[in-house]
Amino acid sequence: MAKVQELAITAKKEENISEWYTQVIQKADLIEYTDVSGCIIFKPNSYQVWESIQQYFDKKIKKSGVRNAYFPMFIPEKLLNKEEDHIDGFSAEVAWVTHGGNSELKERLAIRPTSETTIANAYSKWVKSYKDLPMRLNQWCNIVRWEFKHPTPFLRNREFLWQEGHTLFETKEEAEKEVYEILDYYSQVGEDLLAIPITKGKKSVGEKFAGADFTTTIESFVAEDGKSIQAGTSHALGQNFAKAFGIEFLDKDQKKQAPFQNSWGISTRLIGAMIMIHSDNKGLVLPPKVSYNKAVIVPLLFKGKEGPVLEKAKQIQKDLEEFNVLIDDDKKMSPGFKFSKWEIQGMPIRIELGPRDIENGVVTVSRRDITEKEEIKFENLKSRIPEILEDMHNNLLSSAKAKVANSTIEVSSYDDFKQAIEDKKRCLVPWAESKESEDEIKEQTGAKTSCLPFEFENKSVENVKCFYSGEPATCWAYFCKSH
Repeated sequence: MAKVQELAITAKKEENISEWYTQVIQKADLIEYTDVSGCIIFKPNSYQVWESIQQYFDKKIKKSGVRNAYFPMFIPEKLLNKEEDHIDGFSAEVAWVTHGGNSELKERLAIRPTSETTIANAYSKWVKSYKDLPMRLNQWCNIVRWEFKHPTPFLRNREFLWQEGHTLFETKEEAEKEVYEILDYYSQVGEDLLAIPITKGKKSVGEKFAGADFTTTIESFVAEDGKSIQAGTSHALGQNFAKAFGIEFLDKDQKKQAPFQNSWGISTRLIGAMIMIHSDNKGLVLPPKVSYNKAVIVPLLFKGKEGPVLEKAKQIQKDLEEFNVLIDDDKKMSPGFKFSKWEIQGMPIRIELGPRDIENGVVTVSRRDITEKEEIKFENLKSRIPEILEDMHNNLLSSAKAKVANSTIEVSSYDDFKQAIEDKKRCLVPWAESKESEDEIKEQTGAKTSCLPFEFENKSVENVKCFYSGEPATCWAYFCKSH
């Protein structure tokens, strides 16, 4: 009993989400802290999620014509300084290498905070003709951003994993088409793979990527603390980097032109969003599509009857091999402790099997997202498991969507806005977009734009006043606090 108590999540998500999150990521065996603040070990239970994201997204971009490559993690300072807006946006977060062994380097090397500069430099050597376009490369790598905020595993790591796509096109229309294509793929990663509700939109002028013409984003929202999580971004860089790095090509008329460039990325931040949105006071809830092991069999081992139960468990494991089913036959732990362990680790399905079940030709099945149990006949198990997994995914997504809807409110006055933010709401507001007003709102309330949502692009702002300034509104925006 003492072991179950030690294993349990003691903080409540709705009361102390920070402590709850810390306990979940540790007790679900997702991470190990290291001696460098903000740098964690991704243990197999969390890395499996990243592998699922990689496989899912990589398949989509390859089908679209993108190829993978790898670029160095060290970026000479002169390259990082070539695009002024870009370096201004990242300078506070750059980690620098100043020495090699005992010798001071002649030029500082940045450990990549992002790779626009080093890849643009390479493209300036590779692209000479319109026949070289489009150039569409992606890399899977690590990134270092020396955040000064309190590091939070997955959500704010100083070193994290991501993919970054960098592409060049002959025309603006081609480039912008890809921006939205990639954003749709990101939305599918969120909803179709992780069961996370996604809001697609454009970043405000103050929140767009440094050096971009505009930034599109997928945003998730944690109802319990009223904070959004930026889950992925797709940027239209225009010709800014191309001109700064001298990327030119001869068009069909043999005239020199600068190509239009994009960059786009998702990271292990998605794992943090998944944990925050789905998990509960019992521990991790793992969406079935990103769980390598979809089920665990817990044999109920009564003295003298262990043999037939274990034999049947192995037979079921073999029958369900496509779901990578585990058997927990640890004789030192009680069934209750095992149930708690797998519940905390988010195992989608638990299958209980005892001597009486064998006599009746059934197993008892529990799924992680609901409390009800289901008895299933042996012969129906193989066809029923995929149905349960699909239903679990749909339930996680619909439940999360309902939470977001219940936490979203439309407001038109600043007084109502301030109260709504205090009540942990996401606010849809008419806004006269400006960096200055957003900075003021953030300073006063802690809230900023999540995005200018695409779903309200056609919602008229004619004769509508800005909720903050009282000036004519120019757009509709979601404001809330953020992770």
